[in-house]
Amino acid sequence: MPDPEPDLVFRELTADRWRDFEKLFGDRGACGGCWCRWWRLKRTEFEQQKGAGNKRAMRRIVRSGEVPGILAYSDSEPVAWCSVAPREAFPVLERSRVLKRVDDALVWSIVCFFINKNYRNQGMSIRLLRAAIEYVKEHGGDILEGYPTEPKNYRVAPAFVWTGLASAFRNAGFVEVARRSQTRPIMRYQITA
Repeated sequence: MPDPEPDLVFRELTADRWRDFEKLFGDRGACGGCWCRWWRLKRTEFEQQKGAGNKRAMRRIVRSGEVPGILAYSDSEPVAWCSVAPREAFPVLERSRVLKRVDDALVWSIVCFFINKNYRNQGMSIRLLRAAIEYVKEHGGDILEGYPTEPKNYRVAPAFVWTGLASAFRNAGFVEVARRSQTRPIMRYQITA
């Protein structure tokens, strides 16, 4: 069993860290062949590419020099992932009735977490959120936005909270700015005043 408060190092997913991403996501690509492509594709495209196609597409993104998110490492082992990038990288958000833009502000978006099962329920998502804040700050972003779930029943399987829990976002300093669905707030962290 891992240390409940492991020393973590956070790194951008770059081409030289692709093997770490593969190792963390495993043969199934995290959740059923997703490879963190859910927010980047029309649903029909996502289903057609599910598995190997999504993996190849994500690898192309990483090889292009675009950074699709950050990895958390414990003792040099990849243990968690947070997808964070400018909102424009996630066209599905633009088509969502519930998660459409709140205003015209330029925002970065956190759309997904994947945490090794041995590191879940230990505050890892809060630590990833704090690392994402620092990452966006280092890259000149002013606003970081997330789209967590706030389930009515907190006994939800981890596979269903891949966008994070609203309670974790609050704990990391995010505030709710919109709610168009009972269980899906839009939350923001203001990096600059």
